[in-house]
Amino acid sequence: MAQYQNLFTAVQATGPLHHGIALGHGNSPRSGEPFVSYWLGRLGNAQLGPIYLGGLGLASLFFGMLAFNIIGFNMLAQVNYDPIQFIRQLFWLALEPPPPGYGLSLPPMNQGGWYLLSSLFLLMSVMLWWVRTYRRARELGMGMHIPWAFAAAIWLFLVLGLFRPILMGSWGEAVPYGIFPHLDWTAAFSLRYGNLFYNPFHALSIVFLYGATLLFAMHGATILAVSQFGGEREIEQIVDRGTASERAALFWRWTMGFNATMESIHRWAWWFAVLCPLTGGIGILLTGTVVDNWYLWSMKHGVVPPYPEVFPAVMDPALSSGVKP
Repeated sequence: MAQYQNLFTAVQATGPLHHGIALGHGNSPRSGEPFVSYWLGRLGNAQLGPIYLGGLGLASLFFGMLAFNIIGFNMLAQVNYDPIQFIRQLFWLALEPPPPGYGLSLPPMNQGGWYLLSSLFLLMSVMLWWVRTYRRARELGMGMHIPWAFAAAIWLFLVLGLFRPILMGSWGEAVPYGIFPHLDWTAAFSLRYGNLFYNPFHALSIVFLYGATLLFAMHGATILAVSQFGGEREIEQIVDRGTASERAALFWRWTMGFNATMESIHRWAWWFAVLCPLTGGIGILLTGTVVDNWYLWSMKHGVVPPYPEVFPAVMDPALSSGVKP
């Protein structure tokens, strides 16, 4: 008898369409009539809709679209409004921050003004969306785990585009909008400050990044592996014996000597994921403001050894009198 194995939700649980619990006083109505989609059911819940936008959601989408259009039209102008060249060069196009000479002042629109305006709209969009997630969680009586996890990502976003540029005294320290220009900025940033890999908070961020990936992969693989026993029905599973959850726990207990629970694995994964942008943001914020060269800082504190002197020492021309002996 072939065993039931799946990568996606092969068994679709569908029932009567529903709009959800009643909304409290002061809420806008939900939008759209719900319907069932077979293909969506292959990936998740088969019912699509309704959605709650409300005033905050609409305002967030409005400012987000403004930012998106400002960035897009600036990139389009760089290729003389040629749609073919826009598609061909999209990975290399960028909306750059103001030159360093402008400091924290407001530059002309074509010298970084469009960048600051789009950044303002993007910031408003993200913050409004955060308030929306907080209020929706409150309305449903949920914990605040989703809004605070989102806030951890917003912290890194604010460090890169707002907090650090202000501390450095120049909007030119912000990250450009664009795919390859963004990556180029990251590489140049690391080189400029003595290799970001020596930044201990960057190291912690990578630990939590890889750790969260490992934990989510372990949990996802475990539940899929016992889905033939109904492993996705966690509530019933955790209070019964001889079930999928017990088999999953036994697997890890027998292979590692320790097993997470249906509740603790989500706490581990949540903390690892949240600590990734939190520690990364601290590392970026300290770079250039407190530490100018992370390699020299690590060498001073005994983290890394100095490079061996393979070649003769080079004299600094600024210290030379310029007179030959």
